[in-house]
Amino acid sequence: MGETGGSGGRRGGRLFDDLAGMAGGAFSVLAGLRQEVEAMARAQVDAVVARMDLVKREDLDAAMELARRAREGQEALEARVAALEARLAAAAAPDTAAEPGG
Repeated sequence: MGETGGSGGRRGGRLFDDLAGMAGGAFSVLAGLRQEVEAMARAQVDAVVARMDLVKREDLDAAMELARRAREGQEALEARVAALEARLAAAAAPDTAAEPGG
C-alpha cells in the first residue's frame, strides 16, 4: 500500500509540476505580449505626435524667451520715445509761448 500511495503522490506531484511549468510559460508569454503591446502603443503615440507637428518643450521655452526679450525691448523703446516726445514738447513750448506775444 505504501508503494501505491507513493506513486499516486508522485503522479499528483508531477501533475502540479507540469501545471506550474505551463503556468510559468503562460506568464512569460503574457509578459512578452504585454511588452509588445506597450511597444506598439508607444509607436502609435509617437506617430500621432509626429503627425500633429507638436513643438518640443525646449523649442517652446526658447521661443518664449525670445518673445520676452522682444517685449522688454519694445517697452524700453516706448519709454525712450515717450521721453523724447516730452523733451520735444518742452522745447517747443517756450517757442509757442514767445510767438503770440511777439
